[in-house]
Amino acid sequence: MASETRDTARPSAPGGVSFSLSDPTVRAVFYQVLVVGIVIAVGWFLIHNTLDNLSKRSIATGFGFLDREASFGIGESLIDYHPRDSYGRAFLVGVLNTLKVSIIGVVLATVLGTLIGVARLSSNWLIAKLASTYVEIVRNIPPLLQLFFWYALVSESMPPVRQALNPIPGVFLSQRGLFVPVPSADPVWGTMGFALAIAVIGVIFLRRWAKARQERTGQPFPIGTASLGLLIGLPLIAYIAGGAPTALDVPKLQGFNFVGGVVLTPEFFAILVGLVVYTAAFIAEVVRSGILAVNWGQTEAARALGIDSGKTLRLVVLPQALRVIVPPLTSQYLNLTKNSSLALAIGYPDLVSIANTTLNQTGQAIEGVAMIMGTYLVISLGISIFMNWYNKRIALVER
Repeated sequence: MASETRDTARPSAPGGVSFSLSDPTVRAVFYQVLVVGIVIAVGWFLIHNTLDNLSKRSIATGFGFLDREASFGIGESLIDYHPRDSYGRAFLVGVLNTLKVSIIGVVLATVLGTLIGVARLSSNWLIAKLASTYVEIVRNIPPLLQLFFWYALVSESMPPVRQALNPIPGVFLSQRGLFVPVPSADPVWGTMGFALAIAVIGVIFLRRWAKARQERTGQPFPIGTASLGLLIGLPLIAYIAGGAPTALDVPKLQGFNFVGGVVLTPEFFAILVGLVVYTAAFIAEVVRSGILAVNWGQTEAARALGIDSGKTLRLVVLPQALRVIVPPLTSQYLNLTKNSSLALAIGYPDLVSIANTTLNQTGQAIEGVAMIMGTYLVISLGISIFMNWYNKRIALVER
């Protein structure tokens, strides 16, 4: 007699749907809902507890304090600022100062890091060893110590204001910084800026046209010379058409400091050089690894065609290495931007420094910290979005 088989499986719920925790899908959903519930509960507790404590201490909440008078000065600003201005304007000054350091630092660190990364692969033994020594030493010294070094180098080695060095007429170097003359205000500078913007747009379209022309005919176009001519020629024409003004705003000693011209302060110099030197060491390793990731056969093929080593690196190796370089390079740009908050240690009025002064005067610590976090988040997301777009643009397209 044939043996009977018995179905020992648990009967399913009506409709054929099982809600047993032994089901992996049900268990995964249950745990996710549980975690979300715990996070919401903890968040509600923290917010409720914080608001309750603030209320007991009679501390107002909200961002209304941004409209009140700041009553403190800022030593360096890209826009006009006076202590009678609001906390909101003071915060904007800090954001712009942070962006100034970050943007200039990213550009300079990229250039320096690329040069050092290429130098590490040089066939010249001395150059390769010097580049390697730079990388190994600089990236193993905390950036804060490097900022202190550069700041002390400038502030302690330079003479006081009344004994300022005057290497070139109109240029003064002292403990307060480097003072240099600048062109006096004139409407022609706005016209030149507009002409430069038109030139940049023209260069973009010219590059696209030159690329399409070369793909169609095989004949290269001198895009470098033409672009340089546009970028210099159009603003120069605008300058000449505007009367070619030559008046300069020259720094002059007045009291205990110089007035007029423009100044490169020791604080800005220290934070900029410190971040550039430190970040360039990491970018150099990123560039070196990207170059080594390119198949050696590409270099050999270029040499077989009679292309010299400089053009091989510029036209063959680096364009392919960019696909490896860009993702980790994004992280270094983000690190440089966030490390700019160390400017507080040397007195540069960045976002963190001004926000700290604001929250100390107003008592709005939570709002102040939230504004710092939100600003750095927006800047970091902006960098990431741009670099991801650029990475997709240079990626190889599968056919």
